Amino acid sequence: MKSEHNPVITLSGVSMIREKKQILSDVSLSVGRGDFIAITGPNGGGKTTLLRIMLRLLKPTAGTVCYFDDDGHPADRLSIGYLPQKNMIDARFPISVSEVVELGISEKSRLSRTDRRRLVGEMVDMVGLADKADAGIGSLSGGQLQRALMARAIISRPAVLVLDEPLSYVDRRFERRIYEIVENLSKTTTIILVSHDMTTIASMANRHLIVDRTIEECHSGSHFLHYDCCDSHS
Repeated sequence: MKSEHNPVITLSGVSMIREKKQILSDVSLSVGRGDFIAITGPNGGGKTTLLRIMLRLLKPTAGTVCYFDDDGHPADRLSIGYLPQKNMIDARFPISVSEVVELGISEKSRLSRTDRRRLVGEMVDMVGLADKADAGIGSLSGGQLQRALMARAIISRPAVLVLDEPLSYVDRRFERRIYEIVENLSKTTTIILVSHDMTTIASMANRHLIVDRTIEECHSGSHFLHYDCCDSHS
Protein backbone atom coordinates (compact mmCIF):
# COMPACT_ATOMS: atom_id res chain seq x y z
CA MET A 1 0.00 0.00 0.00
CA LYS A 2 1.79 3.16 -1.15
CA SER A 3 1.02 6.83 -1.20
CA GLU A 4 1.79 9.06 -4.13
CA HIS A 5 3.90 11.23 -1.80
CA ASN A 6 7.26 10.62 -0.18
CA PRO A 7 6.78 8.50 2.93
CA VAL A 8 7.05 10.07 6.36
CA ILE A 9 6.15 6.89 8.30
CA THR A 10 6.22 3.29 7.15
CA LEU A 11 5.07 0.12 8.89
CA SER A 12 6.31 -3.22 7.60
CA GLY A 13 4.87 -6.55 8.71
CA VAL A 14 3.65 -5.14 12.03
CA SER A 15 1.87 -7.55 14.36
CA MET A 16 0.79 -7.10 17.94
CA ILE A 17 -0.15 -9.80 20.42
CA ARG A 18 -1.27 -8.85 23.90
CA GLU A 19 -2.35 -11.31 26.58
CA LYS A 20 -2.34 -14.04 23.92
CA LYS A 21 -4.80 -12.03 21.79
CA GLN A 22 -3.93 -11.02 18.23
CA ILE A 23 -4.53 -7.25 18.07
CA LEU A 24 -2.84 -6.58 14.71
CA SER A 25 -1.62 -9.05 12.12
CA ASP A 26 1.03 -8.38 9.45
CA VAL A 27 0.15 -4.72 8.87
CA SER A 28 2.14 -2.81 6.25
CA LEU A 29 1.40 0.84 5.60
CA SER A 30 3.10 3.86 4.07
CA VAL A 31 2.01 7.29 5.28
CA GLY A 32 2.92 9.86 2.67
CA ARG A 33 3.98 13.39 3.50
CA GLY A 34 0.84 15.51 3.10
CA ASP A 35 -1.59 12.60 3.47
CA PHE A 36 -4.84 13.01 5.36
CA ILE A 37 -5.71 9.49 6.48
CA ALA A 38 -9.09 8.73 8.04
CA ILE A 39 -9.27 5.48 10.02
CA THR A 40 -12.32 3.60 11.19
CA GLY A 41 -13.15 0.05 12.21
CA PRO A 42 -14.95 -1.98 14.87
CA ASN A 43 -14.27 -1.48 18.56
CA GLY A 44 -11.33 -3.66 19.54
CA GLY A 45 -10.15 -3.87 15.95
CA GLY A 46 -6.77 -2.34 16.77
CA LYS A 47 -7.15 1.32 15.75
CA THR A 48 -5.65 2.87 18.87
CA THR A 49 -3.00 0.18 19.11
CA LEU A 50 -2.00 0.97 15.52
CA LEU A 51 -1.67 4.68 16.34
CA ARG A 52 0.39 4.01 19.45
CA ILE A 53 2.74 1.77 17.48
CA MET A 54 3.10 4.46 14.80
CA LEU A 55 3.99 6.92 17.56
CA ARG A 56 6.50 4.43 19.00
CA LEU A 57 4.64 4.43 22.29
CA LEU A 58 4.21 0.67 21.88
CA LYS A 59 6.72 -1.78 20.50
CA PRO A 60 5.10 -4.28 18.12
CA THR A 61 5.47 -8.00 18.66
CA ALA A 62 6.83 -8.22 15.12
CA GLY A 63 7.62 -5.83 12.28
CA THR A 64 9.24 -2.41 12.00
CA VAL A 65 8.24 1.26 12.15
CA CYS A 66 10.43 3.74 10.25
CA TYR A 67 10.44 7.54 10.18
CA PHE A 68 11.78 9.71 7.35
CA ASP A 69 12.88 13.34 7.21
CA ASP A 70 11.97 15.94 4.57
CA ASP A 71 14.70 14.62 2.26
CA GLY A 72 13.50 11.03 2.52
CA HIS A 73 16.33 9.91 4.79
CA PRO A 74 15.67 7.63 7.80
CA ALA A 75 15.08 9.68 10.97
CA ASP A 76 15.13 8.81 14.64
CA ARG A 77 12.37 11.28 15.51
CA LEU A 78 9.56 13.25 13.93
CA SER A 79 7.70 16.37 14.94
CA ILE A 80 4.39 14.79 15.97
CA GLY A 81 1.36 16.25 17.72
CA TYR A 82 -0.87 13.70 19.44
CA LEU A 83 -4.38 13.93 20.81
CA PRO A 84 -5.07 10.63 22.60
CA GLN A 85 -8.51 9.10 22.84
CA LYS A 86 -8.46 9.29 26.61
CA ASN A 87 -6.51 12.08 28.21
CA MET A 88 -3.84 11.19 30.76
CA ILE A 89 -4.04 14.40 32.77
CA ASP A 90 -5.28 14.09 36.34
CA ALA A 91 -8.02 16.70 36.75
CA ARG A 92 -6.82 17.22 40.34
CA PHE A 93 -3.39 18.34 39.16
CA PRO A 94 -2.93 22.09 39.83
CA ILE A 95 -2.35 23.28 36.28
CA SER A 96 -4.21 25.87 34.22
CA VAL A 97 -5.55 25.65 30.69
CA SER A 98 -2.78 27.91 29.39
CA GLU A 99 -0.13 25.80 31.10
CA VAL A 100 -1.54 22.61 29.55
CA VAL A 101 -1.47 24.17 26.09
CA GLU A 102 2.08 25.47 26.62
CA LEU A 103 3.26 21.91 27.29
CA GLY A 104 2.89 21.30 23.55
CA ILE A 105 5.63 23.76 22.62
CA SER A 106 8.72 21.89 21.48
CA GLU A 107 11.62 21.63 23.92
CA LYS A 108 13.83 22.87 21.09
CA SER A 109 11.78 26.02 20.61
CA ARG A 110 13.73 29.26 20.89
CA LEU A 111 10.67 31.43 21.40
CA SER A 112 11.00 34.25 23.89
CA ARG A 113 8.74 34.21 26.93
CA THR A 114 6.64 36.97 25.34
CA ASP A 115 6.22 35.03 22.10
CA ARG A 116 5.35 31.87 24.02
CA ARG A 117 2.60 33.70 25.89
CA ARG A 118 1.30 35.19 22.65
CA LEU A 119 1.24 31.82 20.91
CA VAL A 120 -0.48 30.13 23.84
CA GLY A 121 -3.08 32.89 23.87
CA GLU A 122 -3.76 32.43 20.16
CA MET A 123 -4.20 28.68 20.56
CA VAL A 124 -6.47 29.01 23.59
CA ASP A 125 -8.61 31.49 21.67
CA MET A 126 -8.67 29.23 18.60
CA VAL A 127 -10.31 26.43 20.59
CA GLY A 128 -12.78 28.77 22.27
CA LEU A 129 -11.28 28.74 25.76
CA ALA A 130 -10.09 32.35 26.11
CA ASP A 131 -12.38 32.86 29.10
CA LYS A 132 -10.91 29.73 30.73
CA ALA A 133 -7.23 30.47 30.08
CA ASP A 134 -6.32 30.82 33.75
CA ALA A 135 -8.81 28.27 35.05
CA GLY A 136 -7.63 25.03 36.59
CA ILE A 137 -8.27 21.97 34.47
CA GLY A 138 -10.33 20.47 37.28
CA SER A 139 -13.01 23.07 36.58
CA LEU A 140 -13.39 22.09 32.91
CA SER A 141 -16.04 19.91 31.35
CA GLY A 142 -14.90 16.87 29.37
CA GLY A 143 -15.37 18.74 26.09
CA GLN A 144 -13.44 21.77 27.29
CA LEU A 145 -10.52 19.62 28.40
CA GLN A 146 -10.56 17.88 25.01
CA ARG A 147 -10.31 21.26 23.32
CA ALA A 148 -7.38 22.27 25.54
CA LEU A 149 -5.59 19.05 24.64
CA MET A 150 -6.29 19.71 20.96
CA ALA A 151 -4.58 23.09 21.31
CA ARG A 152 -1.63 21.41 23.01
CA ALA A 153 -1.32 18.94 20.10
CA ILE A 154 -1.22 21.61 17.39
CA ILE A 155 0.59 24.53 19.04
CA SER A 156 3.99 23.59 17.60
CA ARG A 157 2.60 23.08 14.09
CA PRO A 158 3.91 19.51 13.98
CA ALA A 159 4.83 17.79 10.73
CA VAL A 160 2.46 14.95 11.64
CA LEU A 161 -0.76 15.29 13.62
CA VAL A 162 -2.34 12.15 15.11
CA LEU A 163 -5.90 12.50 16.41
CA ASP A 164 -7.66 9.63 18.17
CA GLU A 165 -11.38 10.44 18.37
CA PRO A 166 -10.94 14.24 18.50
CA LEU A 167 -14.69 14.79 18.85
CA SER A 168 -14.96 12.82 22.09
CA TYR A 169 -16.93 14.84 24.67
CA VAL A 170 -17.06 17.87 22.34
CA ASP A 171 -20.54 19.37 21.96
CA ARG A 172 -22.15 19.81 18.57
CA ARG A 173 -21.65 23.57 18.65
CA PHE A 174 -17.86 23.23 18.76
CA GLU A 175 -17.70 20.17 16.50
CA ARG A 176 -17.84 22.35 13.40
CA ARG A 177 -14.90 24.39 14.70
CA ILE A 178 -12.83 21.22 15.12
CA TYR A 179 -13.54 20.33 11.49
CA GLU A 180 -12.42 23.80 10.38
CA ILE A 181 -9.18 23.58 12.39
CA VAL A 182 -8.36 20.12 11.03
CA GLU A 183 -9.19 21.10 7.45
CA ASN A 184 -6.93 24.15 7.67
CA LEU A 185 -4.06 22.13 9.18
CA SER A 186 -4.37 19.49 6.45
CA LYS A 187 -3.01 22.01 3.94
CA THR A 188 0.44 21.89 5.55
CA THR A 189 0.37 18.89 7.89
CA THR A 190 0.22 15.12 7.52
CA ILE A 191 -2.88 14.03 9.45
CA ILE A 192 -3.86 10.61 10.77
CA LEU A 193 -7.31 10.67 12.32
CA VAL A 194 -9.46 7.99 13.94
CA SER A 195 -13.15 8.78 14.22
CA HIS A 196 -16.44 6.91 14.51
CA ASP A 197 -18.22 9.75 12.72
CA MET A 198 -16.78 9.84 9.21
CA THR A 199 -19.57 11.72 7.41
CA THR A 200 -17.62 15.00 7.29
CA ILE A 201 -14.10 13.58 7.76
CA ALA A 202 -14.46 11.34 4.70
CA SER A 203 -14.86 14.34 2.41
CA MET A 204 -11.68 15.92 3.82
CA ALA A 205 -9.38 12.88 3.81
CA ASN A 206 -7.54 11.58 0.76
CA ARG A 207 -7.15 8.05 2.13
CA HIS A 208 -9.61 5.87 4.06
CA LEU A 209 -8.48 2.86 6.08
CA ILE A 210 -10.52 0.21 7.85
CA VAL A 211 -8.66 -1.47 10.71
CA ASP A 212 -9.82 -4.82 12.01
CA ARG A 213 -6.60 -6.61 13.00
CA THR A 214 -5.43 -6.02 9.43
CA ILE A 215 -5.81 -2.95 7.19
CA GLU A 216 -8.05 -2.46 4.19
CA GLU A 217 -7.72 0.72 2.16
CA CYS A 218 -10.90 1.99 0.56
CA HIS A 219 -10.30 3.78 -2.70
CA SER A 220 -14.00 4.50 -3.11
CA GLY A 221 -15.57 7.08 -0.84
CA SER A 222 -18.96 5.42 -1.28
CA HIS A 223 -17.51 2.09 -0.16
CA PHE A 224 -16.06 3.73 2.92
CA LEU A 225 -19.25 5.53 3.83
CA HIS A 226 -21.26 2.38 3.25
CA TYR A 227 -19.07 0.59 5.76
CA ASP A 228 -19.33 3.46 8.20
CA CYS A 229 -23.10 3.48 8.06
CA CYS A 230 -23.68 -0.22 8.13
CA ASP A 231 -21.21 -1.40 10.78
CA SER A 232 -22.99 -1.02 14.09
CA HIS A 233 -19.66 -1.15 15.98
CA SER A 234 -18.00 1.72 14.13
